[in-house]
Amino acid sequence: MGYTKPGSVLPVPGKKSTLITSALPYVNNVPHLGNIIGSVLSADVFARYCRARGHPTLFVCGTDEYGTATETKALSEGMTPQDLCAKFRKLHDEIYDWFEVSFDIFGQTSTKQQTDIAQDIFTKLHKNDFLEEKTTVQPYCETHNSFLADRFVEGECPLCHYEDARGDQCDKCGKLLDPLDLIKPRCKLDGAAPVKRETSHIYLSLDKLQTPVEEWFSSSHARDSWSTNGISITTNWLNEGLKPRGITRDLKWGTPLPVWLKGYENKVLYVWFDATIGYISITANYTDEWKKWWHDPSNVRLYQFMGKDNVPFHSVVFPASQLGTKEDWTMVNHISTTEYLNYEGGKFSKSRNLGVFGDTAKLTGVPPDVWRYYLLANRPETSDSEFVWREFLAANNSVLVANLGNFVNRVLKFATAASTYNSIVPDYTAPAAKQAFDAAPWIDEVNTHLKTYIAELEAVKLRNGLQTVMHLSSTGNRLLQSNRLDNNLFTSQRSLCDAVIGLALNIVALLGHLVEPYLPATSASIFAQLNLTPTISASEQRIPDSFSASSVPGGHSLGKPAHLFSMIKPEKETEWKQLFGAAEPSADEKKKEEKKKANKAAKDAKKAKKAAAGEVGQVGEVGQVGAGGQVGEGGQTGEASDAMPELKGGKQESGHPGTERQTEVDGLAAAGLDERGKPLEQVDEAAEGVRKLKVDG
Repeated sequence: MGYTKPGSVLPVPGKKSTLITSALPYVNNVPHLGNIIGSVLSADVFARYCRARGHPTLFVCGTDEYGTATETKALSEGMTPQDLCAKFRKLHDEIYDWFEVSFDIFGQTSTKQQTDIAQDIFTKLHKNDFLEEKTTVQPYCETHNSFLADRFVEGECPLCHYEDARGDQCDKCGKLLDPLDLIKPRCKLDGAAPVKRETSHIYLSLDKLQTPVEEWFSSSHARDSWSTNGISITTNWLNEGLKPRGITRDLKWGTPLPVWLKGYENKVLYVWFDATIGYISITANYTDEWKKWWHDPSNVRLYQFMGKDNVPFHSVVFPASQLGTKEDWTMVNHISTTEYLNYEGGKFSKSRNLGVFGDTAKLTGVPPDVWRYYLLANRPETSDSEFVWREFLAANNSVLVANLGNFVNRVLKFATAASTYNSIVPDYTAPAAKQAFDAAPWIDEVNTHLKTYIAELEAVKLRNGLQTVMHLSSTGNRLLQSNRLDNNLFTSQRSLCDAVIGLALNIVALLGHLVEPYLPATSASIFAQLNLTPTISASEQRIPDSFSASSVPGGHSLGKPAHLFSMIKPEKETEWKQLFGAAEPSADEKKKEEKKKANKAAKDAKKAKKAAAGEVGQVGEVGQVGAGGQVGEGGQTGEASDAMPELKGGKQESGHPGTERQTEVDGLAAAGLDERGKPLEQVDEAAEGVRKLKVDG
């Protein structure tokens, strides 16, 4: 089970060989949209971009199968951990395949390679005196006669007092915990109060490794521009001082300890120590030459994608384990982290049927690319973001359909029409065409967008990169509008029309390349309509350094035009909210709504009192409204209830979303929209210092 792309990709000396990992999902969890954008989808965009730039690129991921979570779930479902993993691994495969995630390998941690490599690292840490044995007190359940691993214990967090904190970490405040620190601890399996008993475990001496970790971290994050929250979380850990941490557990399902370690036959490696080693073992399952990727720091750059709760394991524990072996490892160059994606004012919850999960998005009938666009446009890079159905519809209808889809379809339909070019690209480089149209300013503008896009993707600013793609599409729409591309232009100014359509077709081709990391199916459709093959080999640089408007030559035969996207009907918002649930409003939100209703009732009463007193006059000249509320000749408003739609978060008469909450407006802005759901265009802030609305035909 799992996925391995045929043909091994290996680093190439002298080229920018790029190793990309996505945080390993727990095998028994069905990922929701927040999990998908937090690591897997973000990593996929960057991997696709690196390949399109001609970099030798390996994208590694897989299921995290060992540990308490799996053992607990298997017990609750009455099956073995192996059978549980096989069941859920198939589900993960199907989800990521549907979202078109381009892993080179999607593997698993329950393999011989995982055991061999993890034990080898463990042994070298022992030889270098970075392991120590401690006899500790651990929770023991007398009901089913077993030591309890951290995740088998739940209780109240001693720091934030969240009542359902786990024994290893509080999901609310994010702090790592010891199960014995919990207030009113309980066994996850049977609810019994555990007792304390002594047991021996191996600890990783993080305190001895603090100095080399600090030195590595200081140079790495400064040189490779880590995400802000990745830097702050790691800095906090180091400032608090690293302490020895247990790396073995009393479990059956896990990576076994080396045979030379006596007395530990019934213990396993703790998952937070060996899960990150899974990246290496999965690579070893992909190629026997895995060391070319993991033991060549001078030639390979490692990018790791994860949610913020996974940062310490990747920025402290994993690097400490690598440094402790005193071997020359490829270590992380750039950590890209995300905050949380929430759902309609609440949190995703499978048990409460709240939110869209990876296996249910397809129930809407909306293509994967639309989901990819919305999630990436709202990627929570610097703060939490929110999935809102109204904004999801607006992103599709007002950005994908009205901007990108509109531009590509207008160009291809015009160029393939029998009444114009009949699918044959004109010679737009002919002297007459060059004389009729000065393409240089437009080509310069396109190159500005291209340069910005490359800089943003190189810095792993994925959301900004997607916004730049839409700015380029807006430029294309403006090209058509400013030159009034239509049949009249074709008939009366043929040379000008040839030049404009030639440039437009080349912008479409460039968009096909730039959009591919984000919307792969859309990119494939664009190239099919252009009748072009986007690439010949994996090493070809498909995203160019500069744009010269020459990739679609004169005389080329075009394919058949088709719509890239379809409009989503407004009523789908209500339908999908009912299907996927909606969070209950908070107490504050309820109070605000009650206050709003009270204010409206007071205003209505005041209006009614004025009307009864005869303060509203009869219909007169244009713009006046009579007591009867009739519409005058100048298009005056009619009855008050039908006059103008109130902006209360519902749909306006124009079909665009309302603007009840500022957070909704902010969410739209993240999706490239203004408060009316129209595309935003970023302008030169140094020159104008503003954002302006650009609506293209």
